[in-house]
Amino acid sequence: MAEQQLSVLNALDVAKTQLYHFTAIVIAGMGFFTDAYDLFCVSLVTKLLGRLYYFNPLSEKPGSLPPHVAAAVNGVALCGTLAGQVFFGWLGDKLGRKKVYGITLIMMILCSVASGLSFGNKAKGVMTTLCFFRFWLGFGIGGDYPLSATIMSEYANKKTRGAFIAAVFAMQGIGILAGGFVALAVSSIFDKKFPSPTYAVNRALSTPPQADYIWRIIVMFGALPAALTYYWRMKMPETARYTALVAKNIKQATQDMSRVLQVELEMEERAEDIVKDPRLNYGLFSKEFLRRHGLPLLGCTSTWFLLDIAFYSQNLFQKDIFSAIGWIPKASTMNAVHEVFKIARAQTLIALCSTVPGYWFTVAFIDIMGRFAIQLMGFFMMTVFMFAIAFPYDHWIKPDNRIGFVVMYSLTFFFANFGPNATTFIVPAEIFPARLRSTCHGISAATGKAGAIVGAFGFLYAAQPQDKTKTDAGYPPGIGVKNSLIMLGVINFVGMLFTFLVPEPKGKSLEELSGETEVEK
Repeated sequence: MAEQQLSVLNALDVAKTQLYHFTAIVIAGMGFFTDAYDLFCVSLVTKLLGRLYYFNPLSEKPGSLPPHVAAAVNGVALCGTLAGQVFFGWLGDKLGRKKVYGITLIMMILCSVASGLSFGNKAKGVMTTLCFFRFWLGFGIGGDYPLSATIMSEYANKKTRGAFIAAVFAMQGIGILAGGFVALAVSSIFDKKFPSPTYAVNRALSTPPQADYIWRIIVMFGALPAALTYYWRMKMPETARYTALVAKNIKQATQDMSRVLQVELEMEERAEDIVKDPRLNYGLFSKEFLRRHGLPLLGCTSTWFLLDIAFYSQNLFQKDIFSAIGWIPKASTMNAVHEVFKIARAQTLIALCSTVPGYWFTVAFIDIMGRFAIQLMGFFMMTVFMFAIAFPYDHWIKPDNRIGFVVMYSLTFFFANFGPNATTFIVPAEIFPARLRSTCHGISAATGKAGAIVGAFGFLYAAQPQDKTKTDAGYPPGIGVKNSLIMLGVINFVGMLFTFLVPEPKGKSLEELSGETEVEK
């Protein structure tokens, strides 16, 4: 077998890091910024929605969303994302990355705005429209996963490709922070303008009617960064790998990349024969695909699935942790606006201390340590910390040991982001052939989202106390937080084992990894 790579793709692989790389990071990253903002900002306002729409003047506690409504508000976006990942992943290989990228962005902008507008002012109408538009918002967000990753990996050079894709993913952390900052700003302004008593003092007046605007502004703000990058997204040329290897138009790919790289590129003689070789045009459901890429695809899907179970179950423990450390006082001692402020403050602090640094550690070290080492280390450390929280769980929840608890909790998620949360996103964009790359990334990401749904809802029920009298309103008894944490530790350990199915893409060209340069002599 002779290894032959098209000169235009080789030029991209050996290109020095330059301005267009950073432009690509910002353009692809803005999608991720919006994704994270939209998916996470709703957790900042669920308590407020409960106070506004499920207020009961006779209750000692402020109104809260009933379990099925809370599950729907959080869950529909995840279900939409799962569907969008598969659909747009497939479409990105059929129509091209750039075209589909524009569609997902418009969807995200329109649905962000629409989820802040609701029909009627009764609980049912508001929750139904919110859930409806959040499903379609999730659908658009889902498309952003395979496309952002694929576009960045196809534009990047060989040497720093990992760091570039990781930087796109790290914009997620900045999106989470932005959600926190917007909520802090909006709630502070409303608190100054419309002061109100705490729930304990006056139940009816503790939620000023103007507070209804707070959640709408926070939810709609997500459309702004997406709208700002739309123009730049449309100006970016289609990736050379799609144009040359999938659309088979090498001349166009060479012209596009000459413009982007600002160098003269020549088209080689036998270029057309290389890309039209029939043995390199096997489909997703062929024996050849199974032989070459079956195990790596299993590795990508299983590790992402297992990671997301652990990663999304964190939200369950977050509120307990915040209340335990006293960052969020009892609901009845605050008015509605203060509650939004306190929740946003707590989430922003956690993001600043553990979530965001983890992402950037990955950016810094991925092309030095490699994907495999980071993923293995991340799963290992998550297993260790989960067990370290779980077994002496009764020790950690005592008031004197709170700080230790928060440190352990933060380290678990630091190693999720400096670990499998980043690598499971990066690797599927590198190891599959160009004409199936976006599809395979979409499949991997959707399996991950299935894990997220298990993590967010399965564990919501599992973490309920075994004692019937102590469960949250409307939930059956579960296995308790301690046993749930032990289960999560085991899940992380299994993720570590499945990591051995994933190949190491560090320092290799995309065509070498996917076997697309292999042409008979």
